Amino acid sequence: MGHAAGKAEIKPGDTAVVIGAGTIGIVTALSALAGGCSRVIMTDLLQPKLDLAATLGPITPVNIRDLDPVNAIQEITGGWGADIVFEASGSVQAMERIFDLPRPGGKIVFIGMPPEPVPLDIVAAQAKEISMRTVFRYAHVYPRAIALMGSGRLDVKPLISRVFPFEKGIEAFEYAANPDPDTVKVQIVMD
Repeated sequence: MGHAAGKAEIKPGDTAVVIGAGTIGIVTALSALAGGCSRVIMTDLLQPKLDLAATLGPITPVNIRDLDPVNAIQEITGGWGADIVFEASGSVQAMERIFDLPRPGGKIVFIGMPPEPVPLDIVAAQAKEISMRTVFRYAHVYPRAIALMGSGRLDVKPLISRVFPFEKGIEAFEYAANPDPDTVKVQIVMD
């Protein structure tokens, strides 16, 4: 999340694409905006999550059920491509055309973990001189994340879709295992 934004070395005014509107993708988008991106284009299959993301800042939702993501991003960026692409879905299909999304000299930060090895077109990456970064978990970002939340630059409260009391913890986990399509994060509170 914040770790991925740091790996991206965001410059003020950058345009980012975030693939995947789950918790990690949405927080990555918010972190990218807090880090200096002027806008984020977010892709996903679930419209309720895209709708939520669009209310959180200059985030343009692209539902890939309705639109080809490469064409949509090219149109939104005036044919140039994104400065940074954050792959937060772990989707094997997202990897197939990932090098079509960044601009020449752009960056891709791999956050999501595909369930199986995926082929990557290294020549396509070389032709655009794309820099690739990887993230494994969230090393050393908790103090920075807490500071961003405390400053108000990173508001994660809208991501909490359902709240359960501690006594209903088992019910909360059962719900989280099979959530409604608009659920982003389930919270268990201790009174």
